[in-house]
This record gives sequence, C-alpha cells and structure tokens, in this order.
Amino acid sequence: MIGTLSLPDRSAGWFLAACVWLALPCLASAGDVKIYPAEVSLSAEHPYQYVVVVEEEQGRAVADHTGQVQWSVSATDVARIEGGNKLVAAGNGEATVTASIGSRRASLRVKVQGLNRPANWSFQRHVIPVLTRLGCNSGACHGALAGKGGLKLSLRGFDPQSDHFVLTRQALSRRIDLADPAASLLLRKAARQIPHGGGRRLVEGDDSYNLLLRWIAAGAPGPQPGEGALRRLEVHPATLLLSPKQSMRLVVRAHYQDGTVVDVTPWARYSSSHEPTAAVDENGKVTAQAPGVAGIVVGFDTLVAVASVIVPYPPLAPEDAQRLRQAPRHNLVDEHIQATLELLRLPPSPPCSDAEFLRRVYLDTIGRLPTPQEAQAFLHGPESQRPDKRQRLIDALLERPEYVDYWSHAWSDLFLVSTRKLPEAAMWAYYRRIRRAVADNEPWDRFVRDLLTARGSNLQQGGGNYYVIHKDVSDLAEATALTFLGFAIGCAKCHNHPLEKWTQDDYWAFANLLAQVNLKSGDRPGEIIISDRPEGEALHPRRGLALPPRPLDGPPLPADSPLTRREYLAQWLTAPDNPYFAPAMVNRLWRRLMGRGLVEPDDDLRASNPPTHPALLQALAAEFVRHNYDVKHVLRLILNSAAYQRSSQPLPGNVSDDRFYSRYYPRRLSAEVILDAYSDITGVPTLFNRVKSAAGDALTPTSSYPPGTRAIQIPDALVASYFLEAFGRPERVAVCSCERSSEASITQALHLNNGQTLNEKLREKNNTLSQWLQKGMTDREILEQLYWHAFSRPPTEEERRQCLAILAEAGQQGPQGRREALEDLAWALLTSREFLFNH
Repeated sequence: MIGTLSLPDRSAGWFLAACVWLALPCLASAGDVKIYPAEVSLSAEHPYQYVVVVEEEQGRAVADHTGQVQWSVSATDVARIEGGNKLVAAGNGEATVTASIGSRRASLRVKVQGLNRPANWSFQRHVIPVLTRLGCNSGACHGALAGKGGLKLSLRGFDPQSDHFVLTRQALSRRIDLADPAASLLLRKAARQIPHGGGRRLVEGDDSYNLLLRWIAAGAPGPQPGEGALRRLEVHPATLLLSPKQSMRLVVRAHYQDGTVVDVTPWARYSSSHEPTAAVDENGKVTAQAPGVAGIVVGFDTLVAVASVIVPYPPLAPEDAQRLRQAPRHNLVDEHIQATLELLRLPPSPPCSDAEFLRRVYLDTIGRLPTPQEAQAFLHGPESQRPDKRQRLIDALLERPEYVDYWSHAWSDLFLVSTRKLPEAAMWAYYRRIRRAVADNEPWDRFVRDLLTARGSNLQQGGGNYYVIHKDVSDLAEATALTFLGFAIGCAKCHNHPLEKWTQDDYWAFANLLAQVNLKSGDRPGEIIISDRPEGEALHPRRGLALPPRPLDGPPLPADSPLTRREYLAQWLTAPDNPYFAPAMVNRLWRRLMGRGLVEPDDDLRASNPPTHPALLQALAAEFVRHNYDVKHVLRLILNSAAYQRSSQPLPGNVSDDRFYSRYYPRRLSAEVILDAYSDITGVPTLFNRVKSAAGDALTPTSSYPPGTRAIQIPDALVASYFLEAFGRPERVAVCSCERSSEASITQALHLNNGQTLNEKLREKNNTLSQWLQKGMTDREILEQLYWHAFSRPPTEEERRQCLAILAEAGQQGPQGRREALEDLAWALLTSREFLFNH
C-alpha cells in the first residue's frame, strides 16, 4: 500500500498528446505525491526507517521532494523525523506520518513495538552487512585470501560462524571488549581512534558505529541457524524518470523468511549498469547524467534488486515527433521497442531500402551474399511489387540448406565443437547431432534434454560429447549454467558470488546434480561410454560434505525420485516456468540478428546486468515457450519487425543511440562469412587441408574437407586458416561469446593488403574476372557485375563515372594494364567498409 493523493486532470486529451510527442514540460504539475515506504514497523533492533517523498507520473518517480516537504506526526511520543528523512522510534504505539508540499499530502503508518525490551541482535543480519558495506571483508582488505594485518575474514561474510569466532574469540578475544564496548578494538581501529592501515571506516555516532556498539554491548551474540534467511529485497522508487543533473534518493528494505522487514538503506551496495546515463553514490542517491536507460543495482547480502532510471533525450523537433508517431509496428517486437523510443524521445530511422534489406537478411539468416540474379529478381522481378515480398523472402531463407550450415556453425561455437578435446570421430558425431537439430528445427528444450541425458557411445549419441568436453564436475556445472541459463556461477565455487544471489552452497548443490556422470573408454578409437553411476558426490570444500543435489533456485531432488540426477536437472532446466532458460536463448538469437543483446554481453544474464528492454525479453521468452521452443519462429518474428528493417543511417536525433534500436547497428561480418564471400565472388574456393594440434604447435594434413568446402561448413575450430584466425574465429576453449572477435586490427589490414588470401584469389588465372574478360565483357559490364556481387546493388552514377574513367586510362596500357586495374578495383570493393559490414 502506498500513500497517494491524486490530482484531477489539468488538461484535455490534446494537451497530453502534445506532451508525449513534443515533450512539453508538463510532468511536474500533474503528478501524485507518494511516500516510500507506506507502512513501517520499528522495534528495538530496527529503531528507524529512512523515507523518501517523490512525485510520480504513470508509476514513474519524476521528482524528489524529500527535502522540501513539511513533516507532521500524529503521535510524537511514538515517532519523530530526524535529519529530514529518517523516521525514528520514540515509544511503543502507532502513528500517522504526513508529508506536505503545498496543498498536496502523502502519509504513512508507523507501528512501534518492543522498544522497551532488550534488542535481539543478529550477527548475520546486523553485523555482517555493516562489515560488508564498510569494505572490511572485501578482497582488498581482510577478506583477502591471507587477510590483512593479522585479521582474516571470509569474503563478504560468506562464512558467518568463522567470522564471529575471529572477531570475538581469536587473538585472546582482544578485538571485542564486552566490559567497555566503546573501547573495543573493532570500533577504535575502524573509527581511527588508533592507527588503522585501512583508514577511517566508521564515524562515531553514525548508524554503522551505533549498531556495532549495541551488538557488543548485548554480549556480541553469534549467528543462529536460519536467522539470515533473506526472502527478497525491495527498492523504492522502482522506476525513475529524470532529466540530466536531476537527483533522487532510494530506500532499500530487506524481507526475511520470518516476516521481518528491515531498512538496509545505509548498508546496501549501489552501482549503475550504465554510468554515462546515471550515477549513484554510496548512500543511494541517484543522479541522471545523460539521455538513456540505466539500472541502479542494489545489493544486500546475497540478493540484488534493480531500480530503472530513464533519462529522455531533448525535446523533439516537429518532424521527428511526427516520424516517431508514425513509425511502423509489425509485431510485438515493435510494440516494445516503440514504447521505449517514445519514452526516451528517440526518433527512429526510416525503413531500409529493399536492396539493403536483401543483403542484410541473407547475411543474417544464411551467412552468404545474394547472387546478382537473386538480387535482381527480388528488386526488379515479377514479384518485386508484392507488399509481402520481404516476409516471403524471410520464409524462403529459413528453409534454405545454407541456413543449416550457418546456424549449425553458430551453435558449434556455443558447444565448443573442436578436436581440441575430442577425437576427430567424436567431433564429427557431436557436430552431426547439432546439425540434425538445426535441420529438423528440433525444439530447443527437446534438444537440450536429449543432450543432458545422453547415454551410451559418444560416437552414436553425439550429444554425449558435451560430457567428454566437460569432464570435471566444476567445469561441467559452470558450463551448464553459462550455456543454458546465460550466466556465470564460477565465483560461487569458493565463496558467495559478490554480484549475484548465488551462494557457495547453491554452487555445490547444483554441481552435485552432475556428480554421478560416468565416463569409460569404449571398444573403438575415440569412443567414450556415458552412463550414470549409483554413487558419487561433489563435496563442498568448506563443509567437507555433499549437499543435497539441487538446481539453482529450485527444490532439491527428492530422495524417492525415480529420476536420475541428470534427468532431474534436465526436467528443471527445460520447464516452461524456468525463468532463465528461454530468456537466455532468445537473447542469443536477438544478438545474432540485431548486433547486440537485450542483455549485453549475451552470456551475462545476471540480475545486476539488467536488460535494456526487460518487457521485450520476457515477451520473446514467453513467445518462445508458447511456440514449443521453435527457434525459427523467434527468428522470423525478429526478422519481420520494423526494428530489424530500419535503415542503419542515423538521424540527427538518434546518432548517439547504440542500445535502443532506433536504427540498425552496422557490424562487421564474421571471419567465415567474409572468407566464403571472397571465394564466391572470385570463383576461387579456399582449401582447408591442414589441422592444428590441440596445443597449436603442429600441423597435420587432412582430407576431411574436399575442395569447395565452405568455411561456414567446417565443424572443427582447429582447421588451419590464417585468415580465419586473423579475423576473429574463436578457439572454442570456453563458453563465452567474447571468444569471437569482430574488432578491426593491424593484422587484418596487413593481411588484406599484402597477404595471400584475397590477393591470390584476385590473381588466379581461372577466376571469375578471367571468365568475364574471356567473354569479352566491357568495363561497364564488369563494373556492374562487381557491384552486384559485392553490394547487391548497381553503382551510383558518380561511382560509375569515376571507376570507368580509371579503367579507361588503364586500358590504354594494354590487356595487362586493364587486368591489373580490374583486380585493383575488385580489391578496393572487397576491402571496403560497405562490403565488410552488414548494414
């Protein structure tokens, strides 16, 4: 419940519409004043609550009035306001606290009880959060592996029992003085009343100092079972709509399993997911910096909550407002993208041309350029005037055999297909299993279940090679989380995750689901037999015992379950209500087509890395599940959206946008696509006849890839190719999208200029250029063909004029001069930004 006073509408519908499209400054005069939190319970352990008074518009906080309001309390013997925003208990009872600004009011109810009884201090609820907030148990201080200055605490308090012993019993108990709490070394050093290498961490009399003082005075009680069990973390206000340089305070409360609600605003950790948009200080004060969207990540103990900050761009010019209002909406993708553009006042670029769309969708869907014949048929053929020609092209491309090549290669990156850890026969079996799933459009959940529960020979059950690659139980657990859930849990192997809710117990309970996988050698070379053994546990390194096998955020495997541990994991992982499985996949698909993920990086779907469009991510995930995990359905949805089909050319109003899809973001083609395009255009196939050793220090001849094999058809990342390595082919060592690089480099530039790959293809005597010359084609005809092959368009008049003039001059030097000029022209086109980028 939130205290609210609504004002009557101040204007007619036309005025509100004008505010949306022209962004007139109407927010401040039409909002509701609200106070957070609206209900407060105080006690001896929790004698105060910070509050914030904000003005809201459509559920978004637009102004912080906390410092301007007049406060009144109905019973001052129950509570009082201190410092402008701190509600402090004065005595048992109930009261109403009212904040007034002008004629508007908001109120909250406060209930105080148990103020006269001794406080029930909790080491885990009260002391650990203070030490964490002060940085005492951080990796740079006493939480380091060897501690600091003779004091060793567990990193961020993940081992409360040990920390309590260290503080109260170790070193002859000299750190705590129960007889004179204020004389405790813990307080005196942190307040720098005596020398302290870590500097001043406490100020005598502040919230943290007083809490530690009271805990010591109460006898420094230790942790009790279950006392620190957090249920959820809430942050208010949850959504902020601010102008640059505008600030707003946050309040944070922790809800425990026993129903206790505690104000943890002073001890929460604050960070911004996008500092250029919004910054936040250590006290939870948010300041808008520049237009965009940011998540203010609030961490406390093992939980994370996120407040969204929206900072609109400057008011739109009338023509941009009209462009925004009239932007096409093709499906649910556009509904969500458009809502964000309107909120941010970002005008969308117009739709791309048919020629741009054609080249873009070929490259994104099947990984190759359209032939000149395909391009001309789409742009000028009998069906070129059909209004649904783009949809029809998308449907046709999704059924092409090249689609299977391209997406099998993409998933081979994800599943680390390579002879680095697999014999060649096993590598081929693994690749064929992935390829069959793509060719059949096998539902993603069914494919994953089949892979995780694979049994028998890895040469027959190709998916079983997942376990051959990830033999170690820790590696297997971490790879499973990253591959199928989209986030890393590796930090929780040794201690609670510093940025997420995953604890060390979560990690080892999850790993224990995979501890009974059994691998033994088969009869054939490279054969491994995968099975489940009846025993085997992943021991928790700190506890020295095995925890009940349990999925992340899931219930433990029942002792009487007929399912094996892997079967239980697969069932939980692919369940329709799993909050991680479907979003992880649709985010990867989105990134492949749109150039960046809704969550970026696309394998970092942690709560502390919020998506730019949370509602869209959830909508796509729900659509994925509703359509039985049909990958093509999601691809078709994105490809048909107006967002995907926008021009890549920026407008003055969206030139700085790189996250909200007001335009298409150009990106460099992958190494394999570039190399295959060079082979297609020149008519000279690339030979792949050597394979590197797993160590990369030797080359072995191979006949597995006959002439004509395309780079995108090669399953093994160890097939030797200087070009592919230079242009960012991943090594497939780790499950991480960061392995594939699209960054430009000096190595690439030197190879294109002086290397053999492109230059030899252009000089080849039987290449496409030679065939054109043998046919007696004119310079103009060859020029047209080069442009259609490279760019899926004819040259502009200016390009035609300049190129023909150069060719005419070179032709005066004879056939050899003409040939060299044509090679140079082809080289210039094939190394241009327009060619190397999808746009």
